[in-house]
Amino acid sequence: MEQAGKSRGGRPWTFDRDQALDIAMRLFWRHGYEGVSIGDLTKAIGIAPPSLYGAFGSKAGLYREAIALYDESFSRFDALAIETADSLAQAVRRLLEGVVRAVTHPDREPGCMISSGIVACHPDHAELARDAAARREAMQKRIADALASFGKTDEIGRLARHLTAVMQGISIQARDGVAEAELREIVEDVVAGVAAQHIGPG
Repeated sequence: MEQAGKSRGGRPWTFDRDQALDIAMRLFWRHGYEGVSIGDLTKAIGIAPPSLYGAFGSKAGLYREAIALYDESFSRFDALAIETADSLAQAVRRLLEGVVRAVTHPDREPGCMISSGIVACHPDHAELARDAAARREAMQKRIADALASFGKTDEIGRLARHLTAVMQGISIQARDGVAEAELREIVEDVVAGVAAQHIGPG
């Protein structure tokens, strides 16, 4: 459905804002923030720059909305499946296998937009980088919360940080074209390591 609105200068713009946001999200997901220009965005969406600025304010404003859409739509994991696992090792397996499926899904861009969309950037965009880092930190906390019943708080906190680092590495390798089967070997190694540890309920 087309949506009509007005730019900051009062000029009307008419296009499907949700569709434009989805297109922008996938471009940023594929190429990162620095790798996408205003020209790339307007060409892919099919609008003129004034319409883009009128709807989203700036490229940075569009990116903030795009990464929020990604975070809500694609970066969530099944916390209940993890919390109800029979063991910590099984919980970790469920988490990481879900990650592998997500970053290699044939209908999506490879990798994780939050892990790799904006790691290094121009100083002018430091606020966007801080937002991405905060989202990664929030993911780590969600992992720790999901695993909380399997061990003491400090042990689970360290494990959550380790798993977050593994997930980011899996994302980068998926972007590099590493096969799903090879990524699953990483999962097996991590699960074996967790099973060998002596982490118990606190």
